[in-house]
Amino acid sequence: MKVDNLGLTKEELRVLRKLKTPIKIQDFLDTFPFNHEEDGETYRAPRYALKSGKLHCLEGTLLAGLALWLNGQEPLLMDLKAPGDQDHVVTLYRYNGHWGAISKTNHAVLRFRDPVYKTLRELALSYFHEYFDNKTGKKMLISYSKPLNLKKLNINWVTTEENLDKLAQQMDDLPHYRLYPPKNRQFIRPADKMERQAGAIIEWPKNKSK
Repeated sequence: MKVDNLGLTKEELRVLRKLKTPIKIQDFLDTFPFNHEEDGETYRAPRYALKSGKLHCLEGTLLAGLALWLNGQEPLLMDLKAPGDQDHVVTLYRYNGHWGAISKTNHAVLRFRDPVYKTLRELALSYFHEYFDNKTGKKMLISYSKPLNLKKLNINWVTTEENLDKLAQQMDDLPHYRLYPPKNRQFIRPADKMERQAGAIIEWPKNKSK
């Protein structure tokens, strides 16, 4: 699929083609308030996420993947699965054999990762200790997915006006790989009081994201 055929306007292309590195893409995502979905669940295509001026993690990763694609890199997404909590999705990038991640989140810790991880498992593990339930301290992350290459999908995910529910489900249905044996669950220490205080920090409170 040629990049020229993505259905974007000249202005949309101009904005996204300026984001030539993962750092520039992350800096761009960080300017958007978090989408708290106050009017109902959304999975907006990049065009309409840009117009709305708000992003949540999947909307942010799709926009990041599109920017990578337009700048000559593979648009790969990875799902981090946490039963009992929300999954988190990141956009992958790779330099010199080492993985990093672009991440749109409202929390202090589930954020950008530098390209210092030799494997996707190492990258996923970098999110493990900070991915916990703030009420109980229970560490929730159990697995990470096989990457999804957005280039292999129908390009309507770039500009459609419809919610991308099927794409979200496709991410959920990807093969996932466990981070630790189920028997080791009993040995995992809950996040302590100090960690929970840090975990409660958010960037965009609801009343400031409008």
